[in-house]
Amino acid sequence: MEFTSWIDQQIAEAERRGAFDNLPGAGKPIPARREETDYGQAWLRDYARREGIPQQELLPEPLKLRKEIELLTQTLREFGSERDLREAATELNRRIIAWRRIPVGPPVFVPLLDVEELAAGWRQAREAVDAQEAQTARGTQPARERSWWRRLIRSRSH
Repeated sequence: MEFTSWIDQQIAEAERRGAFDNLPGAGKPIPARREETDYGQAWLRDYARREGIPQQELLPEPLKLRKEIELLTQTLREFGSERDLREAATELNRRIIAWRRIPVGPPVFVPLLDVEELAAGWRQAREAVDAQEAQTARGTQPARERSWWRRLIRSRSH
């Protein structure tokens, strides 16, 4: 028995048993890919999506570090304390320095974070949140946040 005929026989037996019935995506067209010429990258993206791997994990190390810097600076307000922010920034700086010692990947400059500047930004954001909470606790809203319809009613009653 030839190898190809044995394979054909196995497929025919599986079809008779119904092994190919009710498969996911049966009867649907094959999804079109944007980059038909680069099937490897498309396959990797689909695999990562199916497995729940964030696309950031597929980036080279310097680009990952830059993304983390961007994320940290955008989410200053979410840190519970200045100490937590300083620890996170110091840890990220430590990883950047480690990468700079033995750079692997594309030659991309990754700046160190200025921990003092981040802490000052966190304090400003916290002061703004505290001031807003104090105003709401007193039961007053700042004039710029009042609803347009309240301003309209107030202007009509005068």
